[in-house]
This record gives sequence, C-alpha cells and structure tokens, in this order.
Amino acid sequence: MSLGITLKTATSGLMAAQAGLRAVSDNIANVNTPGYVRKTVDQRPMVVNGTGMGVEVTGISRVTDQYLQLASLTATSDASRWDVYSSTLDNAQSLYGDPSSNSFFFNRLDDVYSAFATSANDPSSTLLRTQSLSAVQNFIGDAQRINNQVVQLGQTMDSQIQTDVSRANDLLAQINRLNSDITRAKLVDQDASGSENIQTGLVDELAGIMNIRVNQRSGGGIDIRSAEGVKLAGDGAATLSYVRTDSTKGYISATQAGGVGAPQPIQIDGGELRGLMDLRNDKLPGMSDQLGEFVSQAVDQLNAAHNAASAVPPPATLTGRNTGLDMATALGGFSGQTTVAILNASGVVQKRVDIDFTAGTMAVDGGPPGPFSPATFDTDLTAALGGAGSASFTNGALTISANGGNGVAIDEGSSSKTGRGFSHFLGLNDLVRSTGFTTYETGLKPTDAHGFNPGDQIVLRLAAADGNPIRDVTVTVPAAPLMSDLLNSLNNSSTGVGLYGQFNLDANGALAFTGSAPAYASMSIVQDNTQRGTGGPSIGQLFGLGVTERSARVDRFVTNPALVADPTKVATAHLDLTVAAGQPALRPGDGSGALALSTSGDVNTQFQAAGSLGAVNMSVSRYASEFGGAIGREAAAADTRKQSAASVQTEATARRQAVEGVNLDEELVKLTTYQQAFNASARMIQATKDLFDVLTNMV
Repeated sequence: MSLGITLKTATSGLMAAQAGLRAVSDNIANVNTPGYVRKTVDQRPMVVNGTGMGVEVTGISRVTDQYLQLASLTATSDASRWDVYSSTLDNAQSLYGDPSSNSFFFNRLDDVYSAFATSANDPSSTLLRTQSLSAVQNFIGDAQRINNQVVQLGQTMDSQIQTDVSRANDLLAQINRLNSDITRAKLVDQDASGSENIQTGLVDELAGIMNIRVNQRSGGGIDIRSAEGVKLAGDGAATLSYVRTDSTKGYISATQAGGVGAPQPIQIDGGELRGLMDLRNDKLPGMSDQLGEFVSQAVDQLNAAHNAASAVPPPATLTGRNTGLDMATALGGFSGQTTVAILNASGVVQKRVDIDFTAGTMAVDGGPPGPFSPATFDTDLTAALGGAGSASFTNGALTISANGGNGVAIDEGSSSKTGRGFSHFLGLNDLVRSTGFTTYETGLKPTDAHGFNPGDQIVLRLAAADGNPIRDVTVTVPAAPLMSDLLNSLNNSSTGVGLYGQFNLDANGALAFTGSAPAYASMSIVQDNTQRGTGGPSIGQLFGLGVTERSARVDRFVTNPALVADPTKVATAHLDLTVAAGQPALRPGDGSGALALSTSGDVNTQFQAAGSLGAVNMSVSRYASEFGGAIGREAAAADTRKQSAASVQTEATARRQAVEGVNLDEELVKLTTYQQAFNASARMIQATKDLFDVLTNMV
C-alpha cells in the first residue's frame, strides 16, 4: 500500500469519525426536545480496483420504524376522535340534569302527572288547574331548552370542523414545502434530518385531525394520502373543504393542487374531524329526534286523555289541528263509533249525534241512522246538528261549534284511526297545541289519494355512513293520484332511491326510508318544492322526512293558549251519555278526566325509531327511563372508548419513542467508539507522516 493510499484511508476515517461525533452531539443536545428523532451516520467502505481506500459517509439518517410510526399515527387519530366525541356527549348528557336531583328533565313529566292527580281530587279548583298547566309548560320549556342547546352544540361542531379543515390545509401546505427542502438536501448529501423532524411533527399533528396514509418518497420527503388513496400532499398540496347544508350530512372534499379537477369527497375514518362529523351528522341530530319523539308521544297521550274529556261547562267551539289533509282523507279511514253532543251550561244534552264510521252513518238523538260521506262530513254533521250547532273544515282543520250559548263535547267511544280516537286524531280538544307537524302517522293508505301537486319535485340525497354523498335524485310527483303511485316514483330505480333503499308506508300512514345492502345509505332532503293541495304541507313536512324536520319538533309545542288564559277550560270531566234524559251529562265535581291525564304516562303507545332506540311499543314513563338510561350508557361507552384509545396511543407512542428517541447510555457508547476511531485515524496519519519524514531524510 502506498503512503498516499494510507493517508487517504486515515483521512476518510477521521472524517467519518467527525461526522459520527457531530451526530452523537446533536442527539445528546436534543435528548429532551419534543419530536426529535435520533440520527445515525450511514457509511460504507471505499474500494478502488479491489483495494480498500478507507470509508465513505453516505449520509445522515434518522432512526425510524415505519410500522411503529403508522401505529402511532393510527392511535393518535383514534384518540383524538374519541376524545372530542366523549367530551361533547358528556356536555350533552349534562343538559338533562342530575338524575338524583329534582331538576332532572325526566322528573318534569312526573310533576305533570302528579299535578293532574292532585287536581282530580278537587276538579273545581282553578289554582290546581293552573298548577297543572304550569307543570306542562315547565316540561315543554325544559324540552325546548335542551333541544336548542343540542342544536347549538351541532353548530359548534360545524365551527370546529371548519377550524380543523383550515388547520389541516395549513399543515398539508407546510408538509409539501418541506418536501422540497428535504429533496434538495438529499441530492447534495446534506443532513436533512432537521427538516424531516419538523415534517414528522406536522404529520403527527395532522393525524390528530384526520386519519392519513404516509408513504416515503424515493428522493426524500413523504406523500400524504387519504384513507382511500387520494393524494393530499407530495407533488403539491390539495385543498380540503367542508361541504354541508342544514338539512344534509356534512363531508370533506379535496381539490387537487392548482385547482385541477372537480372537488372529490374523501373518507375520514379517524381523527378529531371524524368525531366532530359523527356528532354533527348523526349523534346530535339523533338526540334531537329522540327527544322530539319522546315529547311528541308524551304530549300525544296527554292530548288523548284531554280529547276524551270535557271542561265543565263545555266550550262553545272545538277547533282541531291542521292535519295537512283534505277533508275526505282526514275524515276517511276511521272505524268504530263516536258521539258529538251539544249541552247547555248545566251540562244537559240538547242535541246528540251518534256517528258510526264503520257503517258510514249518523243518528240524531237516538233516531234512525242516515248515511254520510267523509268528503261532505262538515255539511252532513251541520245538517245533523240542525240549528244546535255547525261544523266546518278549513286548512286541514275541523271545527265544531254550538249555537245559542250552548257548548260542545265529544265522547270518543270506540272510534279509531292510527290508534287515535276521532277528537284526538283531529286535535279538537288538545291540551298541547303545535305550530307545525309533530305527528307523522298520517293515516294514509296506498289506496288513498296522495294529494300532492303533479309535477312538483323533491331532491333527495343518499349518503354513505360517513356522510359522503352517493347520489342526489330528483323525484317528480306523478300525475297518477294514489299514494302507491307516489311510492313507486320515490322507489324508482333510475329516478328515485330504488338502487340504495326503499320508502315504506306503514299501517298508520307513517313514511320511512330504509337503506339496503351493501351501502345502507341514509337519506336527507336537499330541496322540497312539493305541496299538498293549495297551501298544504310538503312531503317532508307531512311525513317528517329529513333531519331538519324531525329535529325541530320539540320547538313547535305550546300549551293551549286558551287554557292558559282560562284554566277553567281544562277538561277534567267525562261526558256521561248513560244518564237519564234531562239529567246533566257533565258534572262539575267529576275529576275522572284529570285522573286520566295523570295516568296517561302508563298507556302503551307506539314509538317510532329515533336516536339510539328502535321502534318500540311501551308506556311513556318506561320510555322516559329507557331514554334517560340510554343517554347515560352512551356517554359512559364513549368515555370508555376514549380511555381505551388514549391507552393505545400512550403505548404506541412509548414504543415509537423507544426506537426514535435518544438513549444517553447508547449515545455514550457511540461517543466513545467515535472518539477512539478518531484517535486511531489521527495516529495513522501521524505514523504516515513520520514514515514519510524518514523516507525523505533517507533520500
């Protein structure tokens, strides 16, 4: 070996040892720096024509483990998702109050029943009636307060999603810019670990916002892709957008760098964004829907008891709710019998009309029955009442009035439609009124006329479980008149939802959409320009379709203003048609109506699927217990998921840091090794110099 080769070999060793010492120094200096990844020197032997020429430093690399990094990013995404989900559910649960306190929301309904039970003991007491109405108002007021705050939580989710999307766009842009710095450093064999560490920190933060896939680039840097593989950063940063409307689920779309191509919806399966969208798209609207279903059925049973009773003296006029139906449809479909009675101030019957819906007849004062038609019910009933009273049907509502200072009362008898009596279905004597549609059991059958204006259109959006849109369909109301025709249009495979699910009309006339395999799509309303008749409800309003319609139900309830203004009009008695002629059929001391109101929570009723509970048949009181328990269970389950995800994140982070972090003992060994290698190379250079001097002196 020549002295030149020996000198070059020693010099290369010296340079390699210096590079190693610098790397070790950086590692030790940054032992407590968050996000720092330890460095090592990459070197290889230099061989020329089979002769060793020393060692070559090929670069400085960070010690990373791709598997552990992926596990850490996934754990971070899950932990962030369940953290925001759990904390928000905990806030939502607190809106209902402490179950052990008197202010607990579900105790408000017990207060209503207790107040009416007390009123039944002294039905003539205006004070007790006023207290009963106050209890009803408190129940409805608390429900509306809770619903409004749940809605506000949903709006907060929207704001947080927008903030997260904005931050994600910043992170993607920074990660993409660092790719250029890292690539340039790699090309000239410079240390790019500083930029790589910064980039890793940004990736970790991005993983907390949304789940991502990270791939190393051959020339240095990384590519960021969404769960399904859409490139978000690498050769330019994509721009994320949050797309939402009040009536549809929100989703995230990506527009490629430079605005190339149309925005593309992307999958968000983890991270804070997933938790926020789960809350905004499903959980919070589900809570509003379930609260609406509970309050609707509780109110419905109160109204059922109130419609079956009468005030003493009876009111001069009974005005029903807007059913959204024409008279023929609203008064058709009943079975059984009911009685409309006109009474004087003393409660003595002046005129009695017995209506047999099954037979389609009316009988006046026990006389022979005569036919009537649902299409002319108002005029038929007016004729039957003679000069004692009248009936009219306007804007979907039936009104029955008594003349000559008399009052009108109704005995529900065996009448039934959708499980509701005649007065109850029409809302003639409701305790609680509504400013819109709150009951979606319309009573419509496939053979009934749908009543919607032909040519009107409704735009439906079908979405996947994560909120990403599958398809928007525009359904046109057919000229064919029957509900079965409307169902066929809605379920059409090409112009309706038929490829992804089906609308079904149940026995009570409730319309619901069910997604089919494999997508199990959800349905929402983008736009609804349909109308039933002139000035009537839309398809969405009449049947309660879409999250906006169902979530707003609670805010539509109001205690009957006429009763609040005059509590003596509260129906505390029952019409007794078995008394002898000339005897009062309504008595001031009768508290049976108030007693029925107090026990209305024990009557089984059909609850539609809402929130976390499916369709069930049970009492309102039991549903209250199930509802309250479900809220607690969901909050507890979310907290468990949060703790489990946090534990997995802690373990994944610890294992990753065990590989990437700086170990001072290990670095001390390396420091000693590089120092010895440096000294050995220095001695070799010195020995080469000494030999060169000897040779020079010999010459």
